[in-house]
Amino acid sequence: MATPPTTGADPAGHELPLAGIVVLDLTIARAGPTAVRQLADWGADVIRVDAPIDGFEEGRESSSDYLNIHRNKRSVVIDLKHPSGRELLHRLVCSADVLIENLRPTVKYRLGFDWDTLHDLNPALVMGSISGFGQDGPYATRGGVDQIAQGIGGMMAVTGLPGHGPVRAGVAISDVTAGLQLAIGVLVALIERGRTGQGRWVHTSLLESMIGMLDFQAARWTVAGEDPPQAGNDHPTMIPMGTYEASDGRINIAAPGGRLWRAFCAEIGRPDLPDDERFSSTKLRSANRTELNKLISEQLATASCDEWVERLNEVGIPCGRVNSVAEAFADPQVQHLGMAAPVHHPAIGDIRIVRNATQIDGVSGDIRRPSPVQGEHTDEILAQFGLDPDEIAALRNAGAVR
Repeated sequence: MATPPTTGADPAGHELPLAGIVVLDLTIARAGPTAVRQLADWGADVIRVDAPIDGFEEGRESSSDYLNIHRNKRSVVIDLKHPSGRELLHRLVCSADVLIENLRPTVKYRLGFDWDTLHDLNPALVMGSISGFGQDGPYATRGGVDQIAQGIGGMMAVTGLPGHGPVRAGVAISDVTAGLQLAIGVLVALIERGRTGQGRWVHTSLLESMIGMLDFQAARWTVAGEDPPQAGNDHPTMIPMGTYEASDGRINIAAPGGRLWRAFCAEIGRPDLPDDERFSSTKLRSANRTELNKLISEQLATASCDEWVERLNEVGIPCGRVNSVAEAFADPQVQHLGMAAPVHHPAIGDIRIVRNATQIDGVSGDIRRPSPVQGEHTDEILAQFGLDPDEIAALRNAGAVR
């Protein structure tokens, strides 16, 4: 199978870590594309298998969301409801390394790309699946989206201010987490395949990712029998660790005990607080949280955010501004890290896309190609998999590809 130019190489022509790995992307929404994006960013040849869209979906391919989540991929349009489309997908599977999907569990059986079918076609294939609630069980047939998983999984119960009711996280946290979890599982399966020659079916769900994301809050319940409540901007168990008002805005401070606690009190002009019996231990500070926060806030209101950030960091106390998204991208450290990477889109022009948050020393993190227009690479991809022009034309005439 011919390898398309630039797919697995950076702009300087250096081969990327996943060069040569062919990924079929049958994902929708956010969780699945997030998993695929990890593989695409590190050089896999990602082929997005788009479904035909009847009519014009205005703004879809020029939306900021689409441009962000589908970079470094190519697109082929295959109608999997068409018998010839399903046969074509099976043909692609025979030469692919990975297939990833995040449709309802029953859909893949109906369209002929369930694990048993694909494993018979290509025993070396690694298949990745994300569902709302799991591949089986009482909720398996339900549709799942991020906020539903946040609610069922307990995230909303520990987010927000006490007494204000449950609050969703400000990002699609179960989608993103499920995508990252699946990407890790797929990479593990590829490593194992290198030893055994056999692929695996890797799957997770929004609900599983959400339970996993609870982390120490979950352990408070499973280990200690505590049902964690909302704690707002305060750390659930340690203080002072949270958000405080300075004279011109908000800052986050982490000085929960030991040397940091004493240094913090000295810097804000209250060196007496560590010896106050109300605040002399972590447990007592937590029990007297409201009173302590009031005393701290009185001192912090005397200076600006920038002054406190500089002063507290100078004595080793973690402290930083609370930024808006726009302010975050203007932050000098964020700019130094180059989190907004440039890419040229042929229809839109020069834009910036958030780069992969992981860096591998010596490996380029550049975005190699913009998100594709639907079906942009259909002929190119089908030729790569060995179809001749007459076969492609016949599939197009039959309506199996577009």
